[in-house]
Amino acid sequence: MFSERTNWKLAQNRFTQALEQVRSRGTKVVDLTLSNPTRAGLQYDEQAILGALASPRALDYDPQSKGLREAREAVAEYYREGHRVRDLDADQIVLTTSTSEGYTFVFRLLCNAGDELLVPKPSYPLFEFLGDLQDVRLVPYELIYDHGWQMDFPSLEKVVTARTRGVVVVHPNNPTGSFVQAAEVEMLNSFCREHGLAVIADEVFLDYRLGNEAHCSFSENRKVLTFTLSGLSKIAALPQMKVAWVVTSGPRDEAAEAMGRLEVIADTYLSMNAPVQWATSALLGQRRNIQRQLLKRVQNNLAELDRQLAAQKSCQRLSVEGGWYAVLRVPVTRSDEELAIELMREKSVLVHPGHFYDFPNDGYLVLSLITPEQEFGAGMRAVLEKLSS
Repeated sequence: MFSERTNWKLAQNRFTQALEQVRSRGTKVVDLTLSNPTRAGLQYDEQAILGALASPRALDYDPQSKGLREAREAVAEYYREGHRVRDLDADQIVLTTSTSEGYTFVFRLLCNAGDELLVPKPSYPLFEFLGDLQDVRLVPYELIYDHGWQMDFPSLEKVVTARTRGVVVVHPNNPTGSFVQAAEVEMLNSFCREHGLAVIADEVFLDYRLGNEAHCSFSENRKVLTFTLSGLSKIAALPQMKVAWVVTSGPRDEAAEAMGRLEVIADTYLSMNAPVQWATSALLGQRRNIQRQLLKRVQNNLAELDRQLAAQKSCQRLSVEGGWYAVLRVPVTRSDEELAIELMREKSVLVHPGHFYDFPNDGYLVLSLITPEQEFGAGMRAVLEKLSS
């Protein structure tokens, strides 16, 4: 009765079962996996946000396949102001309800059933489901760690085939927090030119850099056909507003043909609603307030993590350049899942095991850095107490 593309294992895994058991006992769990910014104790400008949704213009139906011009102009201005992408035009932008929908559009644009896309490993587990739903085969390439994370270009050369259509990069990566460095961008462009591939760049965490080094947006990449995805979910910490986009850049003729086809795909769905499109400019403006809070939270939690780690020798954190997460390297005395379950049951602390993000072996825990600071400190003390025992 059902398609093979949805033939997933739907039974709860041991980790989820253990979490439900702990919570069913009424135990308060310190959540070091928090990813929902609306529940992270941030101070939103409620009046400005809700007021932006009340435009009377939303009563008129004006179906524009790429999204309302005013909203796309606001997105273009975000790149011009925030990332110095001077020549970005609103006509290069297609609005979507989420980056997941943006991926869907791009996967459909590039791939026939059974075609391949190269995706980083470790990275966010969403890709597997998106690939299945679009009948696209996702082939991993490695990120390797050696005094920082790096793209492993030999692994890209090993897995590229005649059916490969593009390379996905996450900039900065979730959960490693690593940016694609300028030299890597040049190598990536050369690789894609050689094999006739597109670049698909996920930049949802681009604004959250933790060092002084600026990192360019892929939206200004002109050397190969490039699709840059982002949205309000992370930029303004407003995932519930469902505003995202795809920016197309690259050689003029290729980019123009891609935009023509993307416009037809978008016109087929017309998924964006009018109130949030008219509010996009105001909602993007909220990023200044919310990003200050989030960056302060991330920096303070990272400093607290380093302070606690300095007092022990059993584990260490890996380098992080941006985003909301940190990766902890821990002794391999059992599987990461078993360790995470023990932390839940014995310490009432929730962390993610590394295998959730396709780390190649055990010995990794993933922590959220947007957990409220007092909870983060208490949770980390419990984690390190467990690890030292």
